[in-house]
Amino acid sequence: MHNDNDLIETPISSEVIASGGMLTARRDQVRLPNGGQSQREYVLHPGAVVMVALLDNGHLILERQFRYPLRRVFIELPAGKIDQGEAPLLTGQRELLEETGYTAKEWVYLGLQHPCIGYSNEVIHIYLARGLTAGEHKRDEDEALHIIDASLQDCLAMVQRGEITDGKTIVALMWAEKYLSGQWQPMPAQA
Repeated sequence: MHNDNDLIETPISSEVIASGGMLTARRDQVRLPNGGQSQREYVLHPGAVVMVALLDNGHLILERQFRYPLRRVFIELPAGKIDQGEAPLLTGQRELLEETGYTAKEWVYLGLQHPCIGYSNEVIHIYLARGLTAGEHKRDEDEALHIIDASLQDCLAMVQRGEITDGKTIVALMWAEKYLSGQWQPMPAQA
């Protein structure tokens, strides 16, 4: 076991730079391990869940969705933000239904990722959903997307060709590939 005490930065002061409906940006003054001081700016994020939804034919459900910060359409797995006080599994179940209309009989917690460790506390939980039943989606009024499906191998080929560049989707696809091939066991569920 490593003793990382000589790496820890401790806060001296903290201020909110900006706060919106979902994100809060903060600026902290920190004491460095060497005794000096520095500044850290970071974004507080409520967390999210990404779902690898596996159809009975072996294909995965994907979405084509416009992402405003980059002003383009991306191919990604269904995902959504965790509401305050909501368990990640409930977020996954709610978001899969809202975005795609599907419900699942089986949910397997594959793992988690921290996509932006240099500037955000965001954590994304990864679930595999199986035993899907189609239904009516319940998208928010400001949500527009197209549902498509592809095999896992086709999804990985899209990653390799640069057609899927969304980080959470890439990591979730890699977890799914390792889990479905029997190479990796799922992680214990995190709260």
